[in-house]
Parts: sequence; C-alpha cells; structure tokens
Amino acid sequence: MSGIPASATGGTGRSTPVTGGKLGAAAVSQASLWNIANILTMLRLVLVPGFVMLLLADGGYDPIWRAWAWAAFAVAMITDVFDGHLARTYNLVTDFGKIADPIADKAIMAAGLICLSGLGDLSWWVTGVILFRELGITLMRFWVIRHGVIPASRGGKMKTLAQGTAVGMYVLVLTGPLATFRWWVMAVAVVLTVVTGLDYVRQAIVLRRAGLAAERAAR
Repeated sequence: MSGIPASATGGTGRSTPVTGGKLGAAAVSQASLWNIANILTMLRLVLVPGFVMLLLADGGYDPIWRAWAWAAFAVAMITDVFDGHLARTYNLVTDFGKIADPIADKAIMAAGLICLSGLGDLSWWVTGVILFRELGITLMRFWVIRHGVIPASRGGKMKTLAQGTAVGMYVLVLTGPLATFRWWVMAVAVVLTVVTGLDYVRQAIVLRRAGLAAERAAR
C-alpha cells in the first residue's frame, strides 16, 4: 500500500525529499539495485498475478481460495511497509525503487479492485474513483520528479491503510455485521483517496514552481 505507497504517492512511499543537484545524485548512486528494499518491491510485483489467480479461482466465489488470495494481498501490503522503512533507514533509495515501488503498490490495489468489481462485489464507480486518483498521482509524480520527491503525508498513510484494509475485507467472504462494516471502511477509503489526491496535486504544483524558479535563478 508500499513502499504506499506509500505511497509520497499519497500512500506509503519510501522516498524522502530529494532535490536536484550533486548531493541528490550521489545519494541515489550509492545504493545498489539489488538491495533488500528493491527485492521486496520485486516480490510485490510477482505477487500480483498470483493474487489475481487465487482471487478468481473456481469462479471467484470459493471462500478457501478467497482466503488464500487475502493472504497474498496481506503479504504484499506488509512488504510495502518494510521496503519503505528499509529504504529510508539504510539509504537504499534508487531510481528503480522510485519508479517500481509506486507501480507495485498501484498494481496490487488495481488488480484487487478490478477483480472485485468484475465479480460484482464492489461497485465500479468506487474502483473508477480510486484508480483515476492513483493513476493521476503516479503520472504527476513523473511530472515533478526532476524537481524533487514529495514525502508521504499522514493523510496519505491513512489513505493507504484504509484502502488496504477495505480491499482486504472485500477479498474475504464476509456476511452480516462484518459485511456492513467493510462498506463503511471502503467509504472512508474513498473520501481519503479524494482528499489526499487533491492535496498531492497542490504540493506537486508548488514543488514544480519552486523547481522552475530555482532553475531560472541558476541561469
């Protein structure tokens, strides 16, 4: 949801603010591509097709297969937390990690949302709102990346936690009060998704303006 992104993505992103210049380049170049944080990110990418196959196995409504799918999803969410923490703590930030980490986060979340909507468990408009926000923020990340990286906010972390919890609950076959409760968890996730998305847009615009102003001043 990580490394939820995630996230700098409004989720659990692993990167701390890195501005342009020799210092930022040196910090990135010191970290090897094959470090534990990147390996966890790669594991999360590999889990995506496995998660989809488990979720859709036997028509997509078997409680046992859904439980295994939930386990795969939970592992992906946990690795998102750990790869971000390791990258920040041990200076393992790499260009690959900056790109692959948010992609891995979005891939597992998108796979879950699309499959759940396809199975009729989740409204398509919910999936559309979340995916539109996540795709838009990812594209915006590439738009401003040469000016710096926006650090993960508390709201972004709450959004990632709410999304992960809600999707995980929808993956499981729940009935009664738990089924009602997961609807409210998803409602909170959607609200946080929209609010943090708008805040990220604001921060990206400010960062880009500051970066362009610094470039003009350096000429």
